[in-house]
Amino acid sequence: MLTELAPRTMRLSLPLLLLLGTWAIPGGLGDRAQLTATAPQLDDEEKYSAHVPAHLRCDACRAVAYQMWQHLAKAEAKLHTPDSGDHQELSESVYTDVLDQSCSQTWQDYGVREVNQVKRLTGPGLSNGPEPTISVMLTGGLWPTRLSRTCLHYLGEFGEDQIYEAHQQGREALKGLLCEGPQGACSEEAPVTRAEL
Repeated sequence: MLTELAPRTMRLSLPLLLLLGTWAIPGGLGDRAQLTATAPQLDDEEKYSAHVPAHLRCDACRAVAYQMWQHLAKAEAKLHTPDSGDHQELSESVYTDVLDQSCSQTWQDYGVREVNQVKRLTGPGLSNGPEPTISVMLTGGLWPTRLSRTCLHYLGEFGEDQIYEAHQQGREALKGLLCEGPQGACSEEAPVTRAEL
């Protein structure tokens, strides 16, 4: 069972990790590889700020874009039947509701982990390169609220119509609209301010 878990990212609560200590995973030729992981050390802003810390805003934006795209794609898939043929568009009232639902979800699958001394937001839709063999992800706390606020911020900034139009052009177009414009969270020119995100 342990050999099946080794290649995947493991999410363990801190008390469980401390209880288990160090894992010994059987190697291919009887060797034993010792794997250890520690929880990321969060600074005061990462722990207590109501806003997403500046160095994690791009990840937060990408998470929001992914969730909006995912929710809209699922709603569109419900409209598609074998005899409907072409792609079906959502009505304005439906995509408005779907986008509101994407922001009001629990956001429990997202958290922070540290890989190579760099803290990153991690969760569905956030691939940050090669996955470590084992890592600790801190979830809960203020992250669900921060991500929900970020999502609502983008709804207010761009509006449901513009977001749905970008969604219809594809996932990358939606991410580009929200995150990669001149003032986007993933733009190198993006100002580092305490604006509510």
